[in-house]
Amino acid sequence: MSGFSVRESGRAKRLSIKVFPRGRVEVVVPRRTRAADVREFVEAHSDWIRKARQQFAEEHPPEPFVLPRIIRLDGIERQFVVVYEPQSGAKTVRYRCNDHKLVLYGKIGDEGLCVVALKRWLTRLAKREYLPQLNSLSALSGNNFKKMHVRGQRTCWGSHSSSGTISLNYCLMFLDSAHLRYVMVHELCHARHMNHSQRFWRLVGQFEPNYKQLDKDLNTSWKKIPTWVGIY
Repeated sequence: MSGFSVRESGRAKRLSIKVFPRGRVEVVVPRRTRAADVREFVEAHSDWIRKARQQFAEEHPPEPFVLPRIIRLDGIERQFVVVYEPQSGAKTVRYRCNDHKLVLYGKIGDEGLCVVALKRWLTRLAKREYLPQLNSLSALSGNNFKKMHVRGQRTCWGSHSSSGTISLNYCLMFLDSAHLRYVMVHELCHARHMNHSQRFWRLVGQFEPNYKQLDKDLNTSWKKIPTWVGIY
């Protein structure tokens, strides 16, 4: 079977498969797993994967790929009009942005290059928007962090490393501000508890009483991520 990605995990004890709602298949494997073992594992579960993909397709019809003309980012309460400007002889796509207008210019006939430029913009915007809020919540909760990274993670909304680095997904900007805030609180609380124990959840609850519902919502929040982002 083709069309799957492999992610090594230091926590994984055995091979496992995740099928995402838009049909993406991810195989999570322990470190140093042989490629032949991965292929054999996927083939053995090909029927289950096919049925899972079919079920998701029935519940959520495929969405066509379309480059955006308007980008709504409810998490930071911003909206941008996207304009595409071709440039003869250009080999790349760049962007410039003001308060409400995002301009992509260059080789805009190449959709892949446009998506790369859009993701660069999302990353830069998220860094600027997230850090002040994360600093404020850190001071409020008394939970510190050393660095903040912004990425387009395909498997999580955020993480907190043992070295004190919090990584946040730029896709959180497509959700609402309550979910963005919750993920920040969640990751900050990992500064004290690097697990999901009862003590961890009690700490989260001190700063976000509605954490159970917000956490549950995140399971289906992929629906708010546009297809062009290519993550969920």
